[in-house]
Amino acid sequence: MTLAQRIVCARAKICDARIPYEVPELDQLAPRPDSVLRVIYLVFTEGYSASGGEHVQRLDLAAEAIRLGWLLLRLCPEAETRGLLALRLLRHGRRSTRTDAAGDLVPLEDQDRSLWDAHELAIGRAMARDALRARGHGSYALQAAIVAVHAEAGTAAQTDWARIAGLYDRLLHHEPSCVVALNRAVAIAMRDGPQAGLARIEPMLNEPPLATYHLTHAAHADLCRRADRLADARLSYGRALDLARQEPERRFLRRRLAELDA
Repeated sequence: MTLAQRIVCARAKICDARIPYEVPELDQLAPRPDSVLRVIYLVFTEGYSASGGEHVQRLDLAAEAIRLGWLLLRLCPEAETRGLLALRLLRHGRRSTRTDAAGDLVPLEDQDRSLWDAHELAIGRAMARDALRARGHGSYALQAAIVAVHAEAGTAAQTDWARIAGLYDRLLHHEPSCVVALNRAVAIAMRDGPQAGLARIEPMLNEPPLATYHLTHAAHADLCRRADRLADARLSYGRALDLARQEPERRFLRRRLAELDA
């Protein structure tokens, strides 16, 4: 069942049960934003990078998550609300360059940055700065700050990986998840060289849940490729291909394997 169908079913159940619509009092709103932020985060994530299927992005979901983010910011102008909206805007601002005309995935380092949405990115960067300076900021503000560093770089080579790695250190403290640890390892590799990243990623290859996460193996393969460990890169690209569910990602991994063979 699609998200839209679920919303329709939920509305029907509310009508059938005759549940009245009531605006919560301010003291009742306080415990709720975390759950709402999480839902908006998940909706945008599915829109930004679909979990499966023929397309990388579902722009209708991404746009709806941003709309809800603006509404929530008016009701709850806290640091994390601002941080989440900044994160959405900064990622959404790159939407036109994430795939090519054929719908194939374009890595961040190869995207034409002149085609990014400069206005949306400027708003996102300003909001990310405000969120990070505010009291009570957390993981959303830190994620927005990381993406803002990418947005500030004129070219991929100008990316401030030292700053990104430092922000990931802070993010891992706020959100000690395996995916954050994986992303931090990649940032360290970009700062200190592929061997530094491989030393952190290789123990993750056999640890659940990262052992069955296609991006773990894709990241390992890319660092092996950069370190001229081509046989290991080939094995990890193959494993990532076995696990990937999104067709554009699968085509990208096949291209990487073909490049190694060439």
